[in-house]
Amino acid sequence: MRRILTATAALALTTGMASAEYSLTILHTNDVHARFEPISKYDGPCAAEDNTAGECFGGTARMVNAVEAARARSDNTILVDAGDQFQGTLFYTYYKGKLAAEMMNMLGYDGMTVGNHEFDDGPEVLASFMTAIDFPILMSNADVSGEPLLADKLAKSTVIERSGEKIGLIGLTPQDTDELASPGDNVTFSDPIAAIQEEVDKLTAEGVNKIIVLSHSGYGVDQAVAEGTTGVDVIVGGHSNTLLGSMERSEGPYPTMVGQTAIVSAYAYGKYLGELNVTFDDDGNVTAAEGVPVLIDASVEEDAATVARIAEMAAPLEEIRSKVVAQIDQAIEGDRTFCRAEVCEMGVLIADAMLDRVKDQGIDVAIQNGGGIRASIDAGDVTMGEVLTVLPFQNTLSTFRVDGATLLAALENGVSQVEEGGGRFPQVSGMSFAFDASADPGSRVSDVLIGGVPLDPAKTYGVVSNNYVRNGGDGYEMFKSAADAYDFGPDLAEVTAEYLIQNGPYTPFTDDRIVAK
Repeated sequence: MRRILTATAALALTTGMASAEYSLTILHTNDVHARFEPISKYDGPCAAEDNTAGECFGGTARMVNAVEAARARSDNTILVDAGDQFQGTLFYTYYKGKLAAEMMNMLGYDGMTVGNHEFDDGPEVLASFMTAIDFPILMSNADVSGEPLLADKLAKSTVIERSGEKIGLIGLTPQDTDELASPGDNVTFSDPIAAIQEEVDKLTAEGVNKIIVLSHSGYGVDQAVAEGTTGVDVIVGGHSNTLLGSMERSEGPYPTMVGQTAIVSAYAYGKYLGELNVTFDDDGNVTAAEGVPVLIDASVEEDAATVARIAEMAAPLEEIRSKVVAQIDQAIEGDRTFCRAEVCEMGVLIADAMLDRVKDQGIDVAIQNGGGIRASIDAGDVTMGEVLTVLPFQNTLSTFRVDGATLLAALENGVSQVEEGGGRFPQVSGMSFAFDASADPGSRVSDVLIGGVPLDPAKTYGVVSNNYVRNGGDGYEMFKSAADAYDFGPDLAEVTAEYLIQNGPYTPFTDDRIVAK
């Protein structure tokens, strides 16, 4: 079994004998979500004048120079991604994976794992993306043998070479991707720990003793994988948008060491470039691991050719994006930290807009999954492009009827993963409830009121949600057999934009519709 060595132990072992250390710099990104243009401090679109004023972050044009500078700091690097390049802006809506493939090829990635959003448009778009990229995309904990578009094409792991040494890369995808996206009925997902260990053992048997997991499964799962496996040197994480380091809002050290394994993650949206420097001894033991996520702010110059190419690709989108739909004096908070844990301003806006649209159809309540809310909106003119950045999934309004017991079960599902930041957290309208996160999942919800009246388990209620939730997404399986289901209403982004127009000037707010005990 390989083990991590302290500096003292390494020195003792190498005294009086030759030592062959191998150093590697791992550059990494995760959860970019089609943010090819610079982003604001709210992770949404950043106006050109704000970018000129130095107030924006990220964007592929800055990433080009950030990666080049990082490569210049080391004579031995790889560049990898931990999934979810897809979905999040009009670039994905319009081009699907085409632009992501072009930009990643240009940056020179060496490997990537499949994120759950890579399945948003089914295996077809993922397969098309795979044919366009110049590097391997990996997924160890899934069986794709029954899916003709992916079978014998989507590998679990691969081996690359750098400076004469073999490096094993293993991909990891959320085990609940079938609930989070649309992989189809022919792809099944399995336990991450067992899947990773199987690939580690395979690679080790082939003589590979430097192994990196590209994990789109979240910081918590990454720690469990590190604890439950042997032979994994580094886990490059994604999915939970975790920022590691010593900066404000970081969730742990960079790297986070769990036993022998170094875990890193670089937030999301291309705002940071992770840069981990790892040293191995001749047997593949990690003797040092240190680094920092590099903030991609205005101090990083934009590459002119990349700016021009992205502007060219943005041209067909401008008419849609530039339409002003509202004006607000205060920012509308849509950060996942809030919208997946408590009532949030963007959740109130969206849920109220949904219910307002169908209130004359006998609909009592609205439920919007917090994970479907992808950005905040800053003060000033609100464009359709900003609304589409908040709600990029092209979900449609779904109306249906369920009894009170089913509605209670849905709320229990919604708060069942609140401590993990689960996207199923329910933002609601027309109802209020309390929950106790310290109680066991399934028994956390209380004090449910519908229109100010206590919920009746036997009564039938009209519900509006989005088609993703109504069809069982984010664990809302109880809605799949709902009565009078109609999943083909207007686009949720359009509904929200029209509500802003009709209720302008809109002032964001929260209230006590959701109370944490």
